[in-house]
Amino acid sequence: MHRTALLVLAALCVAGGAADAGSKKAKRKKRHAEFRGHNALKSTLRTEPLEKPSGNVWVKVDNLNEEIKVNIYKEDGSFDDEALAKLDNAFRCTRTGEVRAVRAELYEQLSRFNDHFEGKQIHLVSGFRFAERNSSRHYHASAMDIRIPGVSIREMYKFAETLDAGGMGVGLYPTSGFIHVDFRAPGEPSYRWTDTSGPNSGKGKRKKKSTGRTQPARKPTS
Repeated sequence: MHRTALLVLAALCVAGGAADAGSKKAKRKKRHAEFRGHNALKSTLRTEPLEKPSGNVWVKVDNLNEEIKVNIYKEDGSFDDEALAKLDNAFRCTRTGEVRAVRAELYEQLSRFNDHFEGKQIHLVSGFRFAERNSSRHYHASAMDIRIPGVSIREMYKFAETLDAGGMGVGLYPTSGFIHVDFRAPGEPSYRWTDTSGPNSGKGKRKKKSTGRTQPARKPTS
């Protein structure tokens, strides 16, 4: 009788351990499923040069409740430093207030969104992030998270892909409701991903201390 009880107890322990292992495995699978990414196939990248956009940009910064409407070009077609400086300020880090010179080509892509979606106001979810790990393109002022009210983020994602002639990252965030567009670090391939984790999934995690510096902010010209 005593031996039988011991055998039953051992069987229950084994079953319990298997259940715990299965539960942990399921949790790991769930975490991994939140992010799916891959290098973009070269055959899907743009081969023709991009047409120059109108330069018009109309942005509302969600976290700052600020709005800006500018044209990034001068009459001669060169970049308007004063307009870029205004956008740099709108793209500033919302946590620290730090301002950096955002890559001007990113603003050109923003203007292409403006042109393609018929001048609709674009909402900036996140631009430059100084309080960010230095591997992030946000930290290097080369990334933006955007959405357009009334426009599907999947439609925005597909359009963003058509702008990529190489070296761009495009991410889809269905839970949070925006897309990410960036220019990769030099030499890095184009990348695509979907992240369903949501805005609070990384809350409480410690971030790596930033060691590099981005370009200082532009100063408006008179």
